[in-house]
Amino acid sequence: MAIIAQVITSFIASAAFGLMFNAPKSSLIKGGFVGMSGWMIYYCMEASGIDPVVSTVTASFFIAVISQGFAKMYRTPVIIFSVAGIIPLVPGGLAYDAMRNFVQNDYNSAINLAARAFMISGSIAVGLVFSEVINQIIRHSTLTRQQKQ
Repeated sequence: MAIIAQVITSFIASAAFGLMFNAPKSSLIKGGFVGMSGWMIYYCMEASGIDPVVSTVTASFFIAVISQGFAKMYRTPVIIFSVAGIIPLVPGGLAYDAMRNFVQNDYNSAINLAARAFMISGSIAVGLVFSEVINQIIRHSTLTRQQKQ
């Protein structure tokens, strides 16, 4: 039952974020699907005991891959899908807890939580960049192969 709640809430969060930032109405469902897919990858990896940073890199990589596929398929900018897709992965709760601990003068816990939030945020960026680099390499090799023929 918990996984159904995770699927529904991650879909709604991603689609609502696209709506809030004026994404085209035709891409809201697709953006929700991208976010839901990424969150399910993250959720399943973390549930099986994999580190949250590794889970986040993997999920954001797949979010970027799916976003690039949708962008090509629907002739829409990639950023519409990728930004909406990463929203469930953003460590807002961790950042909030870190700041709350700073305010309460619990600096050891605050620094620990802030470091985790920074690592997860950085892993989102690494996953997106890694996917784009692989996409560019594939695109370049395909163009080179076509030019040789």
